[in-house]
Amino acid sequence: MFEFLLDEQQRLLGQEVRRFVQEKVDRQLILDMDADKVVFPRSFVEAAAAQGLLGLRFPTQYGGRGLQWADEVVALEEVGILGTSLACAYSMPSIVGEAINEFGTAEQKEKYLKPTLAGKLVSAEALTEPRGGSDFFGATTMARREGDHYVLNGQKRFIVGAEGADYFMVYVRTGESADPHHSISALLVDRGPGVKVEHLYGLMGTRGGGTGRVVFRDARVPVDNLLGKENGAAEIFYRMMIPERLTSAAGSLGMARAALEVAARYSTKRKAFGRKIKDFQAISFKVADSVTKLDAARSLVYTTARAVDSGVDASLARRLVSEAKKFATNTTWEVVNHAMQILGGIGYTNVYPVERLLRDTRLIMIWTGTNEVMDLIIQSEYYQQMKEQRWTGRDVEGDALNAHLAEEKIYE
Repeated sequence: MFEFLLDEQQRLLGQEVRRFVQEKVDRQLILDMDADKVVFPRSFVEAAAAQGLLGLRFPTQYGGRGLQWADEVVALEEVGILGTSLACAYSMPSIVGEAINEFGTAEQKEKYLKPTLAGKLVSAEALTEPRGGSDFFGATTMARREGDHYVLNGQKRFIVGAEGADYFMVYVRTGESADPHHSISALLVDRGPGVKVEHLYGLMGTRGGGTGRVVFRDARVPVDNLLGKENGAAEIFYRMMIPERLTSAAGSLGMARAALEVAARYSTKRKAFGRKIKDFQAISFKVADSVTKLDAARSLVYTTARAVDSGVDASLARRLVSEAKKFATNTTWEVVNHAMQILGGIGYTNVYPVERLLRDTRLIMIWTGTNEVMDLIIQSEYYQQMKEQRWTGRDVEGDALNAHLAEEKIYE
């Protein structure tokens, strides 16, 4: 961690979460989750809640600590060393909680946010559908208004935490507008009649998190459970990019750090050709490359957190969180692969946790928007900012010998 960037409160928080990870998380839970013997780690969520570690950014009246993203990423990195499933279970109250805290009513905050941060309720976000993942506004799950209820029909898949969730934040189509951006609403849907997890996915990694397909058949949802405005969930979706992507980015730092530490320690002990393998450039340069990229990723994640806390405009926030998610998760994948290469054949076995981390980290470049979608957002926001000329400075295009030759600048 970049201890020199942290204030005293953040250093103490990092130490607190590190103790929780070391002392309160049984290795057997990690092993049982990876073996699919545990389908959802509710005990872990409850333990984190008991320590007051869930939803750190939310108001104290709802069980949070009133902190900021700059604080939460410190905690997320520490939890990340446990792997993707537990990091995601830890992050979900922050993700769904963001929507409730920013767009929910006082009653919704009391009914859902407060018990979620207390570990009494477990939440899940239901966004992806069988016919589309990245195409959010192509959602086909429908909610029809009938008096003081919505009647919900459709299905969502790849829902992390589906098996353990007591309620879901569900994006549904409620409008008939030809513009899909004005046809989507967000509902808080309790597990109950008409709501069923019909399939649990067998996953390459990130196991034990209860990832499933949720089907809604005439599920009746009180109108009071509408988040924000009817047909106005586009605003929520754009806001949710921040917690979804910052939690993924920060958690991935912990996974990369864990793999690198295992491999680096191994390189100081393992010998080949009569020398410790760290003395071979083929090994030490992989460590150097990993350390450099991990430090760069951490710098971007921490800078992004501070930028969001400072209230930068929404366009820049979307760009930065997309950059952080893309760069941090890609970096983690590279670092974990380097770690396996350093360990060699033994790294491919379950004698070391690197093979599990490799399977876990493959997913993080896909979820919360694939990294290709991150590229789409990054370039789009950058071009828009350039178009609006949000920066001033020297016109370096003129710093060429023949810059004045307008007839040479042919654009069509």
